[in-house]
Amino acid sequence: MNAFFKRQLADYVEYHRDPRNCAMHVFGILCLFTAAVLPLSMWHIYALGAFATMAPIMVLPVLIYWLLLDSALGAAILAVAVVLLSAAAFIVGHAAPMTVWAVTAILIAIGVGFQVVGHRVFERRQPALVDNPTHLLLGPMFVMAKLFIAFGLRHDLAIILAQAPAQEPRGSSSYAEDHQVEPLPHS
Repeated sequence: MNAFFKRQLADYVEYHRDPRNCAMHVFGILCLFTAAVLPLSMWHIYALGAFATMAPIMVLPVLIYWLLLDSALGAAILAVAVVLLSAAAFIVGHAAPMTVWAVTAILIAIGVGFQVVGHRVFERRQPALVDNPTHLLLGPMFVMAKLFIAFGLRHDLAIILAQAPAQEPRGSSSYAEDHQVEPLPHS
């Protein structure tokens, strides 16, 4: 795990303190990833003497990025990506193009819905990517890190996630609690 990933993870966790939001992210990210690769799975190409679709080609750079950030988490995400890419290829192979686009739209709505509910209802703050767009690529790493920790793996990640101090949600003020004025004694 490199220092850049440690800093990014510590920053990202500030927006993801509530376990219910983290659970929403698991389902939301799976839906959004699948929605992204479904249309790409319909785009067939012939390259280097083999037939493929654009889905694995377009996913490869981000998979490499995740592997470089942390090889164990990246490898686990790669395994999940293979399953989701296979599911997308299966859907494309057995459904009409209009059905594929309809499923894509539904998955986007569900995925975004999970993210919005997680942040608005449970965290009561805006998503991390609003403040830092690079966090869009950190979501899968964070979810996988939380899964590794839940299974008792990667104590180094557990320490990073536990050390990040909790912050007040944006738009709320702790001024009133910190600066309460005590009444003057009556003489």
